[in-house]
Amino acid sequence: MPGPLRFGNLGLAVVISSSTEERAMDPAYLELHAKGILMERVRGALQILRSCVICPRMCKVNRLEGQLGYCRTGRLAKVSSFSPHFGEESPLVGRGGSGTIFFTHCNLLCIFCQNYDISHLGIGEEVDAGLLARMMIRLQEQGCHNINFVTPTHVVPQILEALPLAIEGGLRVPLVYNTGGYDRVETLRLLEGVVDIYMPDIKFLDRRTAQRMCNAPDYPETVKAAIREMHRQVGDLRTDPEGIAARGLLVRHLVMPEGLAQTREAMEFLADEISKETYVNVMDQYRPCGEAHSHRDLSRRITREEYAEALEAARRAGLHRLDSRERPLIFRIW
Repeated sequence: MPGPLRFGNLGLAVVISSSTEERAMDPAYLELHAKGILMERVRGALQILRSCVICPRMCKVNRLEGQLGYCRTGRLAKVSSFSPHFGEESPLVGRGGSGTIFFTHCNLLCIFCQNYDISHLGIGEEVDAGLLARMMIRLQEQGCHNINFVTPTHVVPQILEALPLAIEGGLRVPLVYNTGGYDRVETLRLLEGVVDIYMPDIKFLDRRTAQRMCNAPDYPETVKAAIREMHRQVGDLRTDPEGIAARGLLVRHLVMPEGLAQTREAMEFLADEISKETYVNVMDQYRPCGEAHSHRDLSRRITREEYAEALEAARRAGLHRLDSRERPLIFRIW
């Protein structure tokens, strides 16, 4: 869980390095900015907010005028916290941590959400483009290896709007798009050459399960299309000589009790239709949160056997780049 929001006095310090080695690792968004393409993307994305179709909910409300759709976010993004995070995947964390910015609200609203107070209850504060840019710079100054936008789908225009300001302030670390996977391909194309590392969830591949869990029966086909587009843009995950992620796709899959996450189908899709080199975090940290306690099949943690079966499903599908962080196990023994 992210800590409390403390914006404080976020000064914008310029941090620029010009060594040949560092320029070779520069994120692609710097070139887009230099060519003026990034500002074109900003203008186009903001116009979409006039009749919002940023995400698959296609609410068509005028967010520029403060109207609220499914995500309950208007003209300004809302942030619950920002800080270096050391609990993310190994290639993101390194020594300096991943610079997470947790956006409030969500376009999925899963009934078992482990950040329920942020996604459903709306804990956080509105931020304009300047403040969001200063958050990015502050995280870079603190030594974070990347800027990790958590739940960014509904605020893509606001992220794009803040990015030129951050670049002018010296931002040069990779950007991570950390999403629930319910993303429109058309919106993802606005991020081509902007996002360096895509990190989608693949939650479940059954329409009835998706309807029940997040009122999105089209989630299975939507997440598949989104992951295909992400992989087209950035390819398999690549790391620098220190093992830190530089560019590529990293997929998360949360193992759920009673096989609700359709793990075997998810792993086979990644291996057969994306790449057997896909870096996958098969996650064991499901716990009953939000409304889960009122659903019998969601009201317990997973067992050791369920997690072992999930890992075996990934290996059997041909996936071998599995995140292997050392962390305490949280299984329940039945």
